[in-house]
Amino acid sequence: MLGVMTAVVAASAVVAPVAYADDMRARQWYLDAMKAEELWKVSTGKGITVAVLDSGVDSTVSELRGKVLPGRNFYDPEGGPGRIDGKDTERHGTNMAITIAGNGADGGAKGVAPDAQILPVKVSPKASFGYVKPASKGIRYAVDNGARIINMSIAGPDDQAESMEWQKAVDYALKKGALIFAGSGNSGLESRMYPAAIPGVIAVGALDTKGKVTKFSNYGDHLALAAPGESVPARCSGDKSRYCDSYGTSQATAIASASAALIWSAHPDWTANQVLRVMMQTAGHVGPVPSKYIGYGSIRPAQVLLEGKGDPGAPDVNPLLAAQAKKSPGPETSPSPEGTGASGKGPVQASKEPVAAARPEEGGFPLWAIAASAVAVVAIGAAVAVGVRSRRA
Repeated sequence: MLGVMTAVVAASAVVAPVAYADDMRARQWYLDAMKAEELWKVSTGKGITVAVLDSGVDSTVSELRGKVLPGRNFYDPEGGPGRIDGKDTERHGTNMAITIAGNGADGGAKGVAPDAQILPVKVSPKASFGYVKPASKGIRYAVDNGARIINMSIAGPDDQAESMEWQKAVDYALKKGALIFAGSGNSGLESRMYPAAIPGVIAVGALDTKGKVTKFSNYGDHLALAAPGESVPARCSGDKSRYCDSYGTSQATAIASASAALIWSAHPDWTANQVLRVMMQTAGHVGPVPSKYIGYGSIRPAQVLLEGKGDPGAPDVNPLLAAQAKKSPGPETSPSPEGTGASGKGPVQASKEPVAAARPEEGGFPLWAIAASAVAVVAIGAAVAVGVRSRRA
């Protein structure tokens, strides 16, 4: 019997449609915040395949032409490819793919990792629901067919039997050396939604345009990272020729997945554990980590790719699972960090790049504001590492 789970976000959302060209680029505020133009001089995600487990992907949109593999459809009885050209009417999966790897063609949106390749895996009918059995099959299919990163912008409530099925699929993917990102959900509650709460999955929360935790982002002790999830341009569900503003942990998950693709593309010899470790080490935060609102902090690939920070450490130790096994409260922080850089030859310097507020109701340093003071850097051991708000969300 198929278990039903609600989707994190539907990207077809909501506010007024936006224009193309210069206006479109200006609306992709998170690209500027992440220093995307500088990042793309170092890495564009080339050579990395990201599986999008969602409602399917329409490869006919200009931003995705030539970027989408056939994939697989595990939801519809007749099966077929996950590349469902012209049939992703709600465009949730299509918009996640654009946010990850869009090329910006014809004035459209550009993805965070514009040269990454998309492997579409259809596991839900639209964006409203997902199904555990198709999704678990999709995870296995994705890693067996070259995906190094799995993006799951879906979430649903806990169910003992379904949790076990999720876990088996996740364990399979981890053994194959993949990273799995999933949205925490959009209820604005302290809630363990699945698959984000499955051990080994990187649960992602959403930040607003000021770098604060959004009111809709679910939180809890399983949260790993946070990423931009507000005012993200997406093709409208009613008219794919137009763009609407979207928001939710779906978008945050896609941006986190794309950030991992940038890092992995630049360091192809790293394992999934090493990519995740440096993402955790360089994440922006204020106060103790992990925080139940932002996990280890806000994603900052520029810290790794432009400043050379983060020690990849042990290739065979998963930093999240190690932290959970030790029941660690999280890595220590220091205003004057003395960790080791990616080269292993020097200290990690205190960063002036912005960090995220630790709690949604508190002030703190906004993610995108340039802080004059030093920022604490996560110190994760090398051997045993420590650890469209939617209408339907």
